[in-house]
Amino acid sequence: MRSIDLSAAAWRKSSHSNQDGGACVEVSDDFAAVVPVRDSKNPLGPALVFPAGGWSSFVTAVRDGRLSV
Repeated sequence: MRSIDLSAAAWRKSSHSNQDGGACVEVSDDFAAVVPVRDSKNPLGPALVFPAGGWSSFVTAVRDGRLSV
């Protein structure tokens, strides 16, 4: 698998993250084909990288209540 350089990625915190430091997920919208996801409490740690279509399907399923968070 090809590695992706995330060093210049702009990250945004999920609207489902709480303000107390728990459940903090960040995503980057800087890549057309993939969506990197990381733990905001460990920004230098690893990121998971999902195909954009798969991530979109996941977010839609959560919003529609087909998956619980």
